[in-house]
Amino acid sequence: MTERLLLVDDDKGLTRLIKQFLEQNGYPVKVIHDGESAVAWLERNQPQLILLDVMLPGMDGLSVCREVRRHYKGPIIMLTSLDDDIDEVAGLEVGADDYLAKPVKSRVLLAHIRAQLRRVETYSANDSDLPATQENGIIRIGELVINSNARTVYKSGVAIDFTTAEFNLLYYLARQAGSVISRDLVYREIFNLEYDGLDRSIDLRVSRIRKRLGDDPKQPRLIKTIRGEGYLFVDNAESEES
Repeated sequence: MTERLLLVDDDKGLTRLIKQFLEQNGYPVKVIHDGESAVAWLERNQPQLILLDVMLPGMDGLSVCREVRRHYKGPIIMLTSLDDDIDEVAGLEVGADDYLAKPVKSRVLLAHIRAQLRRVETYSANDSDLPATQENGIIRIGELVINSNARTVYKSGVAIDFTTAEFNLLYYLARQAGSVISRDLVYREIFNLEYDGLDRSIDLRVSRIRKRLGDDPKQPRLIKTIRGEGYLFVDNAESEES
């Protein structure tokens, strides 16, 4: 049985229950109880999704996330028993895609797992509804080339690595280039939830995308924040005038 999910948590009782529940729902699970072993295992394996506890013996979850993001592009859901916003922000900054506070209900966890996997499948599929200027899932904006089928991003011929969540957000905004997209619409597209007006996760991801693209966060030329409205991915003509 090939493991689709990796669960990294030092609570053996909890991991036994989570593993049993997820496997009953069709998700074979590999369980590892410490960060160093998880990093070593991920050098040889590519699960579809990682469930990663923040508090681990030795290497903590944030360090594990930062380390494996060098070669692992799939979704990572962080788990923590700490009611602390700093942990959520830190997790998103090191490349996590989602964040759940423990104790988490089994069906809530399953819903988040399914949402993340569904999102990967959706963005990996061919896009038949793209306009003629974005044929075959490839978007070209100036020096930027985004390929949704190969899930690659090139700028001036140089490949740029993105996490699954970052690529999905970049591709979504690029498809709407030239139009202002509200935070609520972006949030519903990325998380399938209504925006509560407080969550900073989309802003953090936009910030990371800008950094990877070399876009000046103070005066961005590619992805602009329109105060009170949302985000604008600038098309090539507008970009050259900025």
